[in-house]
Amino acid sequence: MPYQLFTFPSDVELAKSVAAQWLKLLATRKNLPNARRYNVALSGGRITKKFFSEIVRQAGQGSGLFNDVHFFWADERCVPPDDPESNYAVAKKLLFDPLQIPSSQIHRLRGEGPETLALSEAVNDILVAAPVVKGQPVLDMVFLGMGEDGHVASLFPGEPDSVVNEPAVFRAVTAVKPPPRRITLGYAAVEAALEVWVLVSGAGKEGALKESTSPTGKTPLARVLGKRAETKIFSDLRVD
Repeated sequence: MPYQLFTFPSDVELAKSVAAQWLKLLATRKNLPNARRYNVALSGGRITKKFFSEIVRQAGQGSGLFNDVHFFWADERCVPPDDPESNYAVAKKLLFDPLQIPSSQIHRLRGEGPETLALSEAVNDILVAAPVVKGQPVLDMVFLGMGEDGHVASLFPGEPDSVVNEPAVFRAVTAVKPPPRRITLGYAAVEAALEVWVLVSGAGKEGALKESTSPTGKTPLARVLGKRAETKIFSDLRVD
């Protein structure tokens, strides 16, 4: 399976390293001639809180690195944007507000409204923002976490092949953990991204990570790894 696994002694070191690598990537591309806007999809989870805080700490204000960075979501819970369970709410508090990211660069999933409308708006928004290949937006970066069952974004185990293979850019799902209703990028959209970085941290996930990185793995993360040319995994877990 074409992936790279980087391990760290703690979640703090993991967050520091991934933040530093991403900021270096943004700085490098900013110096390229004719650099276009950069589209990134964020995820939720415990490790992202440390990750967002590290980005702010290392970048500081006024760096200009984020002037043409547009933020989307890999998934969102169907809750109001100020709900503690909202992935947007966490990113706003820990990332957007400290960095003073303009609202025009933030494309949140409107999970508090009618799902049909939220899905339509999300798909239209991302297809306009990013290059499109075979019906899928080609995002520059997708950040993912991984749950104890190997799920990524809100793509959970046990879905039938007919659902897994849907070409929908975004789709609504009922999660196995609260809050149940969510909106998520589909597998095809994740697979189409130029880069996917997976941050895996937290006790109880060792088994899922080991299965996900096995050639015979059946978890959602394993599916993503098997469909992509390269994926980077950053973890503070031991799987040997």
